[in-house]
Amino acid sequence: MIAAGTACWHHAESGRAGATVDAVPDRAFPVVYARDVEATVGFYQQLGFQEHFRLPPEGEAGYVGLRRGDAELGVVTADSPRDLIGVEVGEHPRFELFIYVDDVDRCVDQLSRAAVLRQPEDMFWGERVAYVADPEGNPVALAAPSRVA
Repeated sequence: MIAAGTACWHHAESGRAGATVDAVPDRAFPVVYARDVEATVGFYQQLGFQEHFRLPPEGEAGYVGLRRGDAELGVVTADSPRDLIGVEVGEHPRFELFIYVDDVDRCVDQLSRAAVLRQPEDMFWGERVAYVADPEGNPVALAAPSRVA
C-alpha cells in the first residue's frame, strides 16, 4: 500500500526538489486482450483510432498501439497475459470502453459487422448512447450529445 501523501507518479512541473530522474510521461491506456489482433484493430480503426506502434514491425501483430487524439488503446494477443504474468484471460466481457463519436446512429450503421448490444437512445444525462460489441465481445459504448433539446 502506498503511504498517504506519496505517489507513484511525478510530473516534471510539480517542482519536486532534488529530482534527478525525468518525470514519467502523462500517459495511461487500456490494453485489449484479443484472440484476433488484426480484427480488433480494424474495429477500433473504424472508430477513428490510428495505428502508431506495432510489434513485431512486420508480420502477424502481437501488439498494436492505437491513438485517437489524446486517447490511446493497446491491442495485444490473448496469450500475452499468460506469457508475461502467468494470468489466463477470462471470458468476456473483460472491459467496457466509452467512445465519443460525431453521430451515434450513423456510427452504429457503419459498424455493420459489430453486434449491436443496445440501439441508440437518448439518455437522461443528455447524451445519445448505443452499445456495440468489439470482435472480442467487449461492450463499447458510442456516445454523442443528445439531439433532443
